[in-house]
Amino acid sequence: MKQASRIGEMLVQAGLVTEEQIASASAAQSQDGGRLGDHLARLGAIAREQLEAFIHRIPREPTSLAATGIDQTEILGLLLKIIYVERLHTIPDFANAIKLPPHLVMELVRVAVERHLLEAAGSPDAKFGNIRYTLSEQGKQYAVDAMTQCRYVGPLPVTLKDFIEQVSRQKLTNEVVTEDRIRNVLNDLVVDDRLIEQSGPAMTTSRSILLYGPPGNGKTSVAVRLATIFEEVIYVPYAISVDGQIIRFFDSSIHEPVKQEKAIEDEITLVRRTEHDQRWVPCQRPIAITGGELTLEMLDLRFEPNSNIYEAPLHMKALGGCLFIDDFGRQLISPTHLLNRWIVPLESRIDFLRLNTGKTFRIPFEELLIFSTNLDPEDLMDPAFLRRLPYKIEIAAPSLEHFREILEMEALKHGLHVSHEIFEHIVYRITHDKGLEIAAYHPRFIVEQVASTCRFLGEPPHFNPRYVDHAIDNLRVRRPDSPESPVTHARV
Repeated sequence: MKQASRIGEMLVQAGLVTEEQIASASAAQSQDGGRLGDHLARLGAIAREQLEAFIHRIPREPTSLAATGIDQTEILGLLLKIIYVERLHTIPDFANAIKLPPHLVMELVRVAVERHLLEAAGSPDAKFGNIRYTLSEQGKQYAVDAMTQCRYVGPLPVTLKDFIEQVSRQKLTNEVVTEDRIRNVLNDLVVDDRLIEQSGPAMTTSRSILLYGPPGNGKTSVAVRLATIFEEVIYVPYAISVDGQIIRFFDSSIHEPVKQEKAIEDEITLVRRTEHDQRWVPCQRPIAITGGELTLEMLDLRFEPNSNIYEAPLHMKALGGCLFIDDFGRQLISPTHLLNRWIVPLESRIDFLRLNTGKTFRIPFEELLIFSTNLDPEDLMDPAFLRRLPYKIEIAAPSLEHFREILEMEALKHGLHVSHEIFEHIVYRITHDKGLEIAAYHPRFIVEQVASTCRFLGEPPHFNPRYVDHAIDNLRVRRPDSPESPVTHARV
């Protein structure tokens, strides 16, 4: 498959066609021309209805101001605020800032000129894009008054209705998660097949997962990698309008825009002509990570009184992706309060948020929620909540075989060789002298410290037992009654 054929990749990832079918359709397209979608349908690879439903996930730009769902007066006020704050003068600049098609912006400009809010500063024969406009004194006052009501300046928000519909179109369950895909994202970790068998159904259904087990065995690493398994592009709005209130949604710390947006759109036009609504940002599925800093306030709308703007809560920004709660049980709030906040959304996949005006509205709870904890789950939550976490996966200490595999992988990165004697020495010192259970993080910890000691002393990397002892001593303070390992002074 050609690398550039992104739409083909998207169709394959969604499980709607195979790579072979894309290759056949592409060959026919190269020979006969036309659109890729027509050839796929002609080959019987996909029904036209399925293709239309797939492409329909891409938000189409509004064909009229009424189609935005936002009152024209609000749109005009936002445009004048943008012009006032950003000091813009041309229609292309206006359109780029408010993210509306130029012909709709031109319609707004005509209204503003008729109401003496904008003045044309260009010559009568100036080209469409080169006519310059300036705010009149009346227009400046209009913009200032609009700023006192709401200081939001940016792309035109989408309606709550459109937002909910878009979230429903791009659910995680649209993607086909296979065993190969799970193995691929975990390929740099040494894991038991049991983990893959248990996590697969959870990823397929996008139901909540609880990872538990002793510290240092890779729960966080596993969670982050599982969250990256989803590959489809989703569309995220800059902002949402609810009952006349504006909620900022797009967050560059969570939402990663697709870099080759133009290439994707060009490929889509080969399937069916569509114009992407610029108020939506094509992004990778989001991954929001939080830990001990999580509070209940972070799960509600945050109102900024100075600007009269709301900020979407963390789990709302994670819609269509993954929310990972690390170190569960160590938050500033009790696990009970946190779990009670989500007991209904986990069951119904619907959450409710409230504006300062008292208006309550519902949003989808379509995301993969992953909890990770070192504590005993039964001490953290009652049976009712445990029942709502259908997938409970223990990340236990590695077997000796896996421990050695991890140690050899880490040693190889630093040019070290793990002999049988050194391996036995490390295991004995950890389990017998230090009284610890071996953990997946031990090999990297030990190898990095041994390599650092060799580098400090100007020696080539090697497992000197004394250097190994120094590293293992840093795992836990020395106990006076610890017997000495029988191979501590062995030469390697």
